[in-house]
Amino acid sequence: MLISPYFCSKESKEMVKEGKVPVSFPKDVDTGTDLEKVEQTFYIESYGCQMNFSDSEIVASILAETGFKAVNSADEADFIFLNTCSIREKAEDSVRKRLSELQILKKRKPERIIGVLGCMAERLKTKFLEEEKIVDIVAGPDAYRDLPLLIAGAGMGEKGVNVFLSREETYGDVSPLRLGSNGITAFLSIMRGCDNMCSFCVVPFTRGRERSRDLFSILAEVSDLAGKGYREVTLLGQNVDSYRWVNPDSFDTVSFADLLRRVAKEAPGMRIRFSTSHPKDITDEVLETIASYPNICRYIHLPVQSGNSRILELMNRTYDRQWYRERVNAIRRILPDCAISSDIIVGFCSETEDEFEETLEMMTFADYTLCYMFQYSERPGTPAAKRLTDDIPPEVKQTRLEKTIQLQRNLSLKSNLKDIGKTFEVLIEGNSRKSASHFSGRNSQNKVVVFPKFGQAKPGDFVQVLVTDATSGTLLGKPLS
Repeated sequence: MLISPYFCSKESKEMVKEGKVPVSFPKDVDTGTDLEKVEQTFYIESYGCQMNFSDSEIVASILAETGFKAVNSADEADFIFLNTCSIREKAEDSVRKRLSELQILKKRKPERIIGVLGCMAERLKTKFLEEEKIVDIVAGPDAYRDLPLLIAGAGMGEKGVNVFLSREETYGDVSPLRLGSNGITAFLSIMRGCDNMCSFCVVPFTRGRERSRDLFSILAEVSDLAGKGYREVTLLGQNVDSYRWVNPDSFDTVSFADLLRRVAKEAPGMRIRFSTSHPKDITDEVLETIASYPNICRYIHLPVQSGNSRILELMNRTYDRQWYRERVNAIRRILPDCAISSDIIVGFCSETEDEFEETLEMMTFADYTLCYMFQYSERPGTPAAKRLTDDIPPEVKQTRLEKTIQLQRNLSLKSNLKDIGKTFEVLIEGNSRKSASHFSGRNSQNKVVVFPKFGQAKPGDFVQVLVTDATSGTLLGKPLS
């Protein structure tokens, strides 16, 4: 087995010498030869959060720099990578199902290499190679620079693993390869890892400690996107509000509010979004910064998880019901036109029916425009799995989830109906899914707007749209310009 980042077998080096795999080694690995790159192909499938999709673009860039070519289907690829999520059991089940499907491609071409990346790789480590026989490479979120080494070893029949977590890695110097990009919207990671120890969450264990990216590398990437014609960028982090970077020259500390100001000024013609905020950290300064710049979108994703203070304490969310309500009130006060979305977990350990009802009350109070809603899924190794009992029956969880979903549908419809008669600036992203004669885009509040095509309008244009009708998921309108 090849375990990196500092070990590479003699056979792997010989393979590179013979030009059988395109790879560049770290400076401290001596191959003893000048490498002639041979083009081979790779394909990446991403599962889970926006951060995973952003990571896949980093992986693609690293592979492209070493001579690989991205292709659009697994069947075309010499190397297939699944960038995985461990946040819920269902997400891991999807990956295992996909791996069973890939067995057919592996049998058709036995030399094809299959790798598992990301959080699931980090959680299961070498155990994954034993459970999933067709997997050749396992690499955690901080090990992507090492993929060329692992690929070289896999080409010689070695199983490759690197799941070392880093306290410094931010990939700030890697220019992402925008996979399947529409050339209009892009993700940009501003930090990695998480220091919050929510009792239900695996992220601190799969992505490591929190570290913020160099401000100047972020601004350079934003400027590059603007120069390439992108019209919107989403700043990503497990908890963007805790972004902190210390300038090594001036020793000044850059906060998330500072970063937002700098990014908004760097690309005044681009929309700026961000995700995800944590209720304990989002400050009035951040809200006032959003209010000061028209190109920062009026949309905040503010996960509540539960509306009950006792459950929030069991979840180790470090805020209570009243604190969350106060933060919602602050958003309404400073940003009256701001939309709020959330994450909710129902059926957490020992949750009573009355406590669940407080979550429904919180949803109504916050008037969410969108919610991501889930049944509690115990994740191995988390504090909740170690100290609490998953004691809510599945049928009760399902009933609570259905109530939550129905309430959110009602809230979304109510919110959208209020927008009828209003005019919004909409960024055209492409054709409507239901009609090639209509465009689809989003307004500042992150609501999908569908309207007829007109004139010379095209994806990437900002247009004024009058809302004439609405469903729970979509605003319908007519263009005014």
